[in-house]
Amino acid sequence: MEGPWVGTWRPHPRRGPILAEYTTPGPKYGLPGLTGHMAHDPTKDRAPAYSFRGTKAPSAATCSPGPRYFIESSITKTGKQVAPSALVTARPKSKILVTPGPSDYTTDPANKHVYYTAPANSLASRPKDLKGSRTPGPGDYTLPRVLGPHTAYTHAEPCYSMMGKSKYQSCFQDLAKTPGPAAFAKVDLDLYKTRAPKFSMGLKTKLAGKDRFPGPADYNTGKLSVTKTRDPAFSFGLRHSLYKASLVPETH
Repeated sequence: MEGPWVGTWRPHPRRGPILAEYTTPGPKYGLPGLTGHMAHDPTKDRAPAYSFRGTKAPSAATCSPGPRYFIESSITKTGKQVAPSALVTARPKSKILVTPGPSDYTTDPANKHVYYTAPANSLASRPKDLKGSRTPGPGDYTLPRVLGPHTAYTHAEPCYSMMGKSKYQSCFQDLAKTPGPAAFAKVDLDLYKTRAPKFSMGLKTKLAGKDRFPGPADYNTGKLSVTKTRDPAFSFGLRHSLYKASLVPETH
């Protein structure tokens, strides 16, 4: 309801509370709900949710004929029942138009398998690639050299090789390239002078006294059969023959 005018404005009823009336946040914040699957409170347990689907739309054509249609008695679950009858069709066409006749075959070579004939040898041409009959020709050999020091069957005169002029003690020799005193290693004095005596420094040995006795590792026992009576030893030999006479024990 609208009230009377108060000055230049007319008061109207309140639409709801304002935030200034609350000392706490109040309805400013909304807590997540406890129902449903979406936006559920993560601090609370959630029960299993199930979705409800709508009904299926009716199909345009039904799956079974039902009582609306009449089915003939000749229709079975495997098809229409028809009495056996012969199928008359045209003659099948062959893909091979021309077949070989009797004149296309030769029977003369078959006579040697039917009648007795004398042995005959066939003459064939010489094979072209016969490696056994190929012999080397004159171009396959190389004659030994006649001139020079490396001759096979002739006497060779002394040969001299012409070399360039040596630069030793010539004006072209570079004396700065000769080795200096630092290029040679120091020679030991013992090579050309009297060698002094040398001594090796070893570990200090301890003399055996009353407080030192040999241990078990200082002795080598060896074979005890040298000083002690040896026990009887047996060797495993071969198996005795089956035809050997058995041992007859001595009887009183």
